Amino acid sequence: MRAMLTGAAIGAVMGGLAVGVSAFAWPEASPADARTETYRQLDLFAEVLARARADYVTDFDEAEAIEAAINGMLGSLDPHSSYLSPEDFEAMQVQTSGEYGGLGIEVTMEEGFVKVVTPMDDTPASRAGLESGDLLTAINGNPIVGLNIDDAVKDMRGPPGTEIIVTVLREGQEAFDVTLKREVIRPDSVDWEVKADDIAYFRISTFNERTTELLEKAIAEASRQIDGRPAGIVLDLRNNGGGLLEQAISVSDKFLSGGEVVSTIGRRPSDIARYNARNGEVFKSIPMVVLINNGSASASEIVAGALQDRSRATILGTTSFGKGSVQTVIPLGADRGAIRLTTSRYYTPSGRSIQATGIEPDLEIVQSRVTEDQLEKIRRYSEADLPHALTNEEGAERRMPHMPDEQPPEDYDGDDYQLDRAIEIIHGGQLTAAGQNPNAG
Repeated sequence: MRAMLTGAAIGAVMGGLAVGVSAFAWPEASPADARTETYRQLDLFAEVLARARADYVTDFDEAEAIEAAINGMLGSLDPHSSYLSPEDFEAMQVQTSGEYGGLGIEVTMEEGFVKVVTPMDDTPASRAGLESGDLLTAINGNPIVGLNIDDAVKDMRGPPGTEIIVTVLREGQEAFDVTLKREVIRPDSVDWEVKADDIAYFRISTFNERTTELLEKAIAEASRQIDGRPAGIVLDLRNNGGGLLEQAISVSDKFLSGGEVVSTIGRRPSDIARYNARNGEVFKSIPMVVLINNGSASASEIVAGALQDRSRATILGTTSFGKGSVQTVIPLGADRGAIRLTTSRYYTPSGRSIQATGIEPDLEIVQSRVTEDQLEKIRRYSEADLPHALTNEEGAERRMPHMPDEQPPEDYDGDDYQLDRAIEIIHGGQLTAAGQNPNAG
């Protein structure tokens, strides 16, 4: 079994109903009663399937119908639990290994459409201009409504070099088609560059099996180019949709010396764990800024939360996605696929859950100027708005949209305002060696 921090979403919003009873209360059902009810419901399912087999207007694939029923059950639990057919299970293993054929986008489901969580760097999706929050409504002219997320992803993947047309619905625009050519997606999940002669900049786009290894190489190469210790570090986790739990922990470990990184709590004792960093860190005591936005989810939120709570880095950008749960992929045996099941919640070193709320930056700085009308769109793109999303067990809610603390000047003509500000803050001595703003209360 493998712990995952990214998943697909499907379903409809679940509400709550509380009824107060003062004079009468129903007796609690015994375990035997609960089992009897479960068997009754399974009999009901078998009867419905038999009726459909006998009376439906045409023949249908019963295996596909049962698979859809399983997916519907799991999808009703939360946005990230689902069934993986043997083919989907194999594809998932290929993806987490760091190589597969497709478009290069992290996606979820919303209102029956595929929603782009983030386009990966230097892939057909990013080069075609797909953006976080775009809705894909059709693939090669075939409507997506009615597909589950795994089927939609399967349709988007294919042999490298083949073309695919996706229909995109973007807020404020008419639907339009985009033609993309599939490629072997072998994302170098870590990119690096020396900025302003002395700033070590590391960009992590996803957390797959190669991420920590690639980060170690990037750190070594950046050190050689700078010929020593940098003046500061920028870790860019913007539009990083997540990935493997163990990779989030090992990446955090690079910038911490001992102490907690994250803890997880589930129903089983095996799902309760506390993960600590080892002694020793790279670039110790050098000021550090972590960049996040609302496309930063799961594993990237673990890293940002750990470095924020441990006062190792200043978090700059906008509030992250808010996915505070862990999925375990559980194989079901030969030729039966697997299930991706939410098995625990995770907590930052201070014990806080960011489920449905996200990581709030220490310095709220947006990438481009926003108007009051655009704030609602920003709010809607979060875990809290996914169908069947888990609530925050601490009762916390995502902060409502408001005008950001800082926007780019109207005459700004650079390419990356958040990164430019991170470099300015480091060079301006506005961060202590631990990475925090010394003037903050």
